[in-house]
Amino acid sequence: MEHGLKRVNELSSTDSSSEYYKYWVEWFTFAEGNEYFCIVDEDYIIDKFNLTNLPLEVPHYQKALEMIMDQPQDKPMSADLRAQVEQSAKHLYGLIHARFIITTRGLMKMLDKYKRGDFGRCPRVYCQQNQLLPVGVTDVPRQNTVKLYCSRCEDIYNPKSRRHSIIDGAYFGTTFPHMLFQVYPSMKPAPSEQRYVPRIFGFKINSISDLHRWQDKQREEQKKRLGITTST
Repeated sequence: MEHGLKRVNELSSTDSSSEYYKYWVEWFTFAEGNEYFCIVDEDYIIDKFNLTNLPLEVPHYQKALEMIMDQPQDKPMSADLRAQVEQSAKHLYGLIHARFIITTRGLMKMLDKYKRGDFGRCPRVYCQQNQLLPVGVTDVPRQNTVKLYCSRCEDIYNPKSRRHSIIDGAYFGTTFPHMLFQVYPSMKPAPSEQRYVPRIFGFKINSISDLHRWQDKQREEQKKRLGITTST
């Protein structure tokens, strides 16, 4: 599948028939806001085994699949139906994408994007600009948006850009970044051992004082429950 014909800023985000892009997948992955996605191989989409159960999850499944594969429609669609099919095609591609990126070929493509820093860098100071990877907190669609995983602090963050923060996390799934480091262990950085230590005038805050404050609070709440008043 050929790609990379023109820069995405030459293309309207709603015009999937633009002269700049020959294929629907090409248009989708190069559209603004879809930078996290890679191009799923055509051979992968053609194999019906890879699409198992997806017809049950996507409205207008067959038409959506035909749109993704750039197959001609049997008959013209109304504007309303076409809009519905386009939404279904985007959803279907996202679900296929989640499956593809944990295959050998998909991991290779996402690794290239990781090396280029396409997913951004960790905002935590002590991670020293470690590169991030997209991850879902659930594999169920429409439950939560995509997060960014840092392999150094092993925590997740919201994307900085609003156009990325509305992407469904299920399009990347809970497995992908961890599978990538299993297959490419040399790419996983050493964990950060640095931790921020709160200080007052240069002195570390004594953790015992936190415990005492908690105990005092619990004691006062217990008195209130028992109706005991504090004498002055």
